[in-house]
Amino acid sequence: MSAHPGETRGASSSTFDAAPSPTFGTASTATFGAAAPSPAFGPAAWPAVYEPEGPSKGRVVLVHLYPREMSIYGDLGNTRVLQQRLVRHGYTCEVRAHAPGEKFATDAHLVFGGGGQDSGQARVEDDLARVAPELRALAADDVPMLMICGMYQLFGNAFVTTTGQRLPGLGILDVTTTGGAHRMIGPIVLRTRYGEVVGYENHSGRTVLGPAQAAFGEVLHGSGNNPTDGSEGAVVRAVHGSYLHGPLLPANPAVADGLIAAAVRRALGRPFEPEPLDDSLAEAARTRQIRRLLAQGRDAHPARRAVRKAGDRLRARRSGGEPRNRTQTTI
Repeated sequence: MSAHPGETRGASSSTFDAAPSPTFGTASTATFGAAAPSPAFGPAAWPAVYEPEGPSKGRVVLVHLYPREMSIYGDLGNTRVLQQRLVRHGYTCEVRAHAPGEKFATDAHLVFGGGGQDSGQARVEDDLARVAPELRALAADDVPMLMICGMYQLFGNAFVTTTGQRLPGLGILDVTTTGGAHRMIGPIVLRTRYGEVVGYENHSGRTVLGPAQAAFGEVLHGSGNNPTDGSEGAVVRAVHGSYLHGPLLPANPAVADGLIAAAVRRALGRPFEPEPLDDSLAEAARTRQIRRLLAQGRDAHPARRAVRKAGDRLRARRSGGEPRNRTQTTI
């Protein structure tokens, strides 16, 4: 992710230490001291309080789960967008990191978790089980959460490895994921309650929704939860799970503001009062990418083509004939 005007990206002890532009608010002196020229952003700086330029409409606590272990696909950008948009909308944003072994912040109003490699998931599994009661209670109390990729899987019922081992999840989302031999990689477009959403998927897990589980979106281009059923992600109450990287929220401001609106209601007990933000660049980029991808068709994704061809071969063997040419057929 490139730096915003006014940010620096010199050498530092952490890859997350770039300071945000003053446009997006300043840190409180209680956290950084009066001499701090601008706040750092990332787990090395958290907990941190970011204030709007004018009077604050209230404080919202944002917790990032395991930012060091589960944030390898640029997912820290989602936390940055939530923090920046809260401040630009006139709210104070307190950002905290949760690391393995720490006490979980039960006063959280908004929770985010990102993707990671298998080694990262292994490092957080025990701690996630430890704080599961607190997370389940917050989910049942309509605290908004966004879980991406690996954390999405861990919020489900279980992950079944390619060897058949079943690893239990939190069960907040009624989904089950099975490891696959082929990765689903590439841009993806969804139809969601927030409108059309664009992102990038990179996962080998095949996720299946439970009978009553709602999806985050319907796949218009790409693979989604799996290459066959056209669903992507899952939503229960205010908890959202998705495979979309990119990161997701910078490209889709409506999703970010939907989460923020729920967090404000939770934190302050009153409706979200948004400011008129200029999202023209993000919207132009989003709509251009969506137009380009939808012009290719849903079946353009390699994983989906592979599934279609495998199905054709199986049907051909059963019928004793040759596979038909179905290059124009979608699944």
